[in-house]
Amino acid sequence: MKVSIGRAAKELGVAPETLRRWEAEGKIRVERTPGGHRRYDLASLRGWARKEPEPKERITLAYARVSSHDQKGDLERQVELLETFCAANGWRFEVVRDLGSGLNYNKRGLRELIRRICSGEVGRLVVTHKDRLLRFGSELVFSLCEHFRTEVVIINASEEATFEEELVQDVLEIITVFSARLYGSRSRKNRDILKTLKEAADAICPENAPGSG
Repeated sequence: MKVSIGRAAKELGVAPETLRRWEAEGKIRVERTPGGHRRYDLASLRGWARKEPEPKERITLAYARVSSHDQKGDLERQVELLETFCAANGWRFEVVRDLGSGLNYNKRGLRELIRRICSGEVGRLVVTHKDRLLRFGSELVFSLCEHFRTEVVIINASEEATFEEELVQDVLEIITVFSARLYGSRSRKNRDILKTLKEAADAICPENAPGSG
């Protein structure tokens, strides 16, 4: 079965940049359509990936993030999933925990992650979803990984969010960023703005509303 680079990357749980790197290194064979698009034999690709040895003497970093202190339970679930996944694959790994909005590029854990990738010591980056890195701009981190030959593994890459779910999450991230500032002003008008935004998000995707499951 011949598939596109996006489908192949999703099936293997890696970034498209990783497939391009493997192609450039001559590790995998790729066919081209008359229009120049890559096509991968999925069966062959899966067989090769199972035999590919992990990067030697380079550590696997797993990255977990939540936006606020009241999401500590979610953070622990992420860490547990990452630890189980990495251990099951026999990788030598560390987990980097982070606290802060996905819109914040200056988080301590994210800075550590980028520094270590750029130092060349990271052979593999593992996340549960790509938006754990950043809500907008995770592709920048993936580009760094490509440059420093760091493989990217997204555990739940096949779980695509709907447009409504993505929109709700973006709205909630924005609320998280600005809520402290708005509440700090003790303005009833600002509190009403936050309430209206949350109600709008819940109306778009009711299953994300508190107490819905």
